[in-house]
Amino acid sequence: MPLQITIDAAAPEAPYEQLRAQIAARARGGDLPTGYKLPTVRGLAGELGLAANTVAKAYRALESDGVIETRGRHGTFVAAAGDAAAREASEAAQSYAHRAKRLGLDREAARAAVEDALRAVYG
Repeated sequence: MPLQITIDAAAPEAPYEQLRAQIAARARGGDLPTGYKLPTVRGLAGELGLAANTVAKAYRALESDGVIETRGRHGTFVAAAGDAAAREASEAAQSYAHRAKRLGLDREAARAAVEDALRAVYG
């Protein structure tokens, strides 16, 4: 199964972010199943016409997010990302809730801050 990634040089997002977002979306959407072996950094860089460091940066971000995992010389594979993403989001929400309470925000002010942040990120 080919990876089918498209990098738009005119897009406002950096190429590594486009790559990271597309792989993450396809993995979380099930298009790239758990255990799918990703191309090597150099191989994918060559396919996409990107610098190897750009692909490596995207892979590091994906690994940090729990979307992919590197198994040494065996390669890089799609991890069971849904659970990791949900767990990390829950941990971030818990941390935010505790911080907002320590800052003296009531529920409505804390919720409004989250909504503002979501609008800024998602539009």
